[in-house]
Amino acid sequence: MKRFLENINIAFRALFLNKMRSFLTMLGIIIGVGAVVAMLSIGTGAQESIISSVQDIGSNLIIITPGNPEEEQQMGPQAMFSAQTSELDNDDLRAIERESTLITKAAPVIFSGSIISYMNKSAQTTVYASSENGKDLYNMDIESGQFYTRSDVSNSANVAVIGQTVIKKLFGKIEPTGKIIKIDGKNFKVIGILEERGTDSFGNDQDDFISVPVTTAQTKLYGLDSYNMILAQSISEKDIDRASEEIRGILRKERGIAMGENDDFQVRNQTQIMDLIGTITGIFTVVIAGIAGISLLVGGIGIMNIMLVSVTERTREIGIRKAIGAKNRDILVQFLVESIVLSITGGIFGIIFAVFISVIISKFTILDTSITVVPIIIALSFSTVVGLFFGIYPAMRAARLNPIDALRYE
Repeated sequence: MKRFLENINIAFRALFLNKMRSFLTMLGIIIGVGAVVAMLSIGTGAQESIISSVQDIGSNLIIITPGNPEEEQQMGPQAMFSAQTSELDNDDLRAIERESTLITKAAPVIFSGSIISYMNKSAQTTVYASSENGKDLYNMDIESGQFYTRSDVSNSANVAVIGQTVIKKLFGKIEPTGKIIKIDGKNFKVIGILEERGTDSFGNDQDDFISVPVTTAQTKLYGLDSYNMILAQSISEKDIDRASEEIRGILRKERGIAMGENDDFQVRNQTQIMDLIGTITGIFTVVIAGIAGISLLVGGIGIMNIMLVSVTERTREIGIRKAIGAKNRDILVQFLVESIVLSITGGIFGIIFAVFISVIISKFTILDTSITVVPIIIALSFSTVVGLFFGIYPAMRAARLNPIDALRYE
């Protein structure tokens, strides 16, 4: 142990004797470790942020949309016909509500861009139309006023609940509750204001929308008798897959799809979406970190190069050490330790660099970063292995020097 500590001490003295050369040698390791840890932190942060955004929409959600993506990709006449005739309608919604035993509630959804105005101000926003269940399914919390009721939906009432960004666009400091706004030229009374939700992980403003009763949107705004999608909520997270399959069976029966025929709709749930997101971001992170890791190999080559130079410069020192009793093993260990000290020191500075980069990215971009222990351990371990691997050849070359030739070296 004493001899090992002495080798470490010698290694640090050698580093400090050639500060600039040591720094330039470590630079490849610093950049490599920093890039790997930073990329992994960005990937982890993005994954956590996207999953959080999906969970913020609502809990235990099942999303039903029209169309079969495999058929539509074929772009044949049958696919086009399927795409035009597979809309979701009120019969589908009622069948799900009537026959499903594993959901708590369901709601239709229509969304579209519309022009809104109040007095002399106008803007464009997204209109999200649903039933009274949409409030809970989409986690829409009311700051003031109220959400539209079942009676409003049944009567196709011209009422609206608005987000915070819409207030800024149209009202400024004016209290909007009770005011009459226009949506695509039709009058709507503002009955509620939604709590602020901020931007999602993609930078989209989650407060820039208006919610109205779905029947009102169908009959008075867009002239539709179908829905963009249907949302349902399973009774628990563990039942979400079973509930999805149950809904699929109900819709196949309702829509008269024979055995062996493809669905003309899609049923997805939050678990599947988050698994897909995790897979995509995981692959992206590994690929980017792998590319960044190439600089670690470049740094390792730099360490080998500088250690070979060091062996040449210290040939007489090696000869003297061997002449007074140092064994080949002692010389080998000494140069290996110096190589590993270079890589580990570079790795530590690389981690500090990664933390700095991650903080800058989080502060000045929409990306979230999350530095965890695992990527730090992986990057530091890899840098140590790089130092060990690229330090073996110079160390073996030093250990094999003939002491007589080494003492004669000028």
